[in-house]
Amino acid sequence: MRILVTGGAGFIGSHVVDAFLAAGHTVSVVDNLATGNPAWLEGKSVTLHAMDLRSARLADVFHKERPEAVAHLAAQASVGRSVADPGFDASVNLVGGLNLLECCRRAGVQRIIYSASSAGYGDTEVIPTPEDHPSRPSSPYGVSKAAMEQYIVALGALHGWTAVSLRYANVYGPRQNPAGEAGVVAICCTRLLDGVPCQINGDGKQTRDYIYVTDVAAGDPAALKRPRVTGEFNIGTGSETTVVELHKRLCSPARIDAAVLHAPARAGDVRRSCLDAARAARDLGWRPVVSLDKGLALTYRFFKEERSR
Repeated sequence: MRILVTGGAGFIGSHVVDAFLAAGHTVSVVDNLATGNPAWLEGKSVTLHAMDLRSARLADVFHKERPEAVAHLAAQASVGRSVADPGFDASVNLVGGLNLLECCRRAGVQRIIYSASSAGYGDTEVIPTPEDHPSRPSSPYGVSKAAMEQYIVALGALHGWTAVSLRYANVYGPRQNPAGEAGVVAICCTRLLDGVPCQINGDGKQTRDYIYVTDVAAGDPAALKRPRVTGEFNIGTGSETTVVELHKRLCSPARIDAAVLHAPARAGDVRRSCLDAARAARDLGWRPVVSLDKGLALTYRFFKEERSR
């Protein structure tokens, strides 16, 4: 199929591009390169359109590429920025997203695969959290990601596309941006390589469900192969890890015992987050295969090798 990937030059998006190409699909990318890196697409049979989703020129991309399916990953993904400037968050994630959906309508797109977020749940009463748990986002980012799910479903019913929302747990791995607030593993890797203490917000006992990026990327081709399957699917491991424990386990491949600095907890962060991915296993045939220790070792090696280039 012809697939357009938004945010396809980014951390997760570039791995999704790799997964689609490996499955034999034709891929084009839209990315404003605010956080994306065109180097992740070099040497691949991919057309990159450097463009913001809010641009009126997005319709020209659809006219040229004629995508049959869209994998929508582009987003304002900083919880902190969404708290400080919820208007900007909504502009990118909702206004930009709606411009994308209007282009999908005009182009007759058949399938949309949306990269949603566990942030849409907020603090939950059930751990691991299933898809039918009430949505109580703790941040404007969580609100915008959850709202976009509803827009995709509602407009799909009106205009004829089928859709799947993949609700990601905390993704880590090669190509993650160590300058971003969400990339705790990438940030710790660079600090370990720099020989400086890692900073942990709050007491470090907050938990997350850490999932390796290639496992996440495998969810998109799985969803594309099953065009009649619709709805929301958690993409996680079902295992909780505290930030303190994560740091300790990351020090193992680095072969050091690094110090930790504690900073104030961040506004909008949830205390516990862990996803039940049984529905994805049952309906999409998707399961994570990379263990946390293996994934951390691979990620640390990636950043170490990047330093030597």
